[in-house]
Amino acid sequence: MAWLTLGLFAAGLLLCLFCKLSVLYALSFGLLLFSVYARRSGFSWTEILRMALRGVWKIRGILITFVLIGTMTALWRAAGTLPVVVCYAAGFIRPSVFLLMTFLLNCAVSVLTGSAFATSATMGVICAAMGRTAGISMQLTGAAVLSGAYFGDRCSPVATSALLVAELTHTNIFDNIKNMLRTALVPFLLACAVYAGLGLHAVPSGELLNLRALFARELRLHWLAILPVVVIMLLSLRRVDAKTAMAASILTAVPLAVFLQKFAPADLLRISLFGYRASDPEAAAMLNGGGIAAFVKITGIVSLSASYAELFQKTDLLVGVKALVERFARRTSPYAAILGTSALSAMLACNQTLTVMLTKQLCEEVEPESSRLALGLEDSAVIVAALIPWSVAAAGPLASIGAPGTAVLLACYLYLLPLWRLMTAKQRFIGFA
Repeated sequence: MAWLTLGLFAAGLLLCLFCKLSVLYALSFGLLLFSVYARRSGFSWTEILRMALRGVWKIRGILITFVLIGTMTALWRAAGTLPVVVCYAAGFIRPSVFLLMTFLLNCAVSVLTGSAFATSATMGVICAAMGRTAGISMQLTGAAVLSGAYFGDRCSPVATSALLVAELTHTNIFDNIKNMLRTALVPFLLACAVYAGLGLHAVPSGELLNLRALFARELRLHWLAILPVVVIMLLSLRRVDAKTAMAASILTAVPLAVFLQKFAPADLLRISLFGYRASDPEAAAMLNGGGIAAFVKITGIVSLSASYAELFQKTDLLVGVKALVERFARRTSPYAAILGTSALSAMLACNQTLTVMLTKQLCEEVEPESSRLALGLEDSAVIVAALIPWSVAAAGPLASIGAPGTAVLLACYLYLLPLWRLMTAKQRFIGFA
């Protein structure tokens, strides 16, 4: 019965994929399936409802974070923060190192925003536009953007994936980030070398886009606009709680939007809820976004995924799968088992959140030490989801910049990180005595 239930859930996910329906339908179908299984296992409908709600309650911190991130990214646009950061960063792009700088700039913006989607929709779009103008292959540009976008999506203090992993494993996000940076160093340097080498064979043949002139049509570009970024970075370095740091950044952005950009307070409320919308069509393609409404879908995905947690724990639904995972771990290593589980989960789940949650559920006994489990999830489930072409984690960022799905083949950082971990998996975990 357990395998049949999981098989029906997988079929529902695949059906949504092929029919190009929202994954929310499949996740809702999954909740129904798992609830019926729990009922047949002897639980009452009241107990099942409580289990589902407890699962959502456990990740309430993540849901609050979504509200803060939506508000912050919208107000960063309204205050001129994001355009100023992008203009300063784009000044480092040179034709001969276009791919390398695309990778590095998307790394930087993803660390600031904590989101691969926000990064691809801002710096990613900008790099894609510059690449098209200069005649660079969109497959190469898309690969560099995707690699850079998931650098920060994995290890930023405001990344929803990092916050989710910390919440699930009951670990400290700043300790997790320190460990993530250690395992990422070699793959990051190798990725830089790869993109520098590829750039030698893809020298731009046209002019690069003048971003400052483009953004100046819409907003006043002033160095003061960078203050919200400075605030959140300083507070993060001092290990201040991520939600507090984001709230402080929001409060810093408000007066800048009012006095520097001349927005009315009522406009800021609308922007916070529904996102920033530029009046200039060309600027809009690069600046529009943010807002609490932008997180409605991901909130639904995370909430439905979280509602499975106690249903899985209280029933024997995953017992057979866990046994297979544990057997594989004994023959290889805990990290290899986590990586393999995350790859299969990502192929079925088609989104990063459910991939993380399924992998954690299946591998928590393979790697009982919470800090190692957290790092294992970050070095597998978080980034492997972006290597599945039909997953939202890959298709979303690539679609936002107009790059083909084949760009995942050259997103080398996303391959190098798990490969490096596999090579060092039998060694004692870095950072633990």
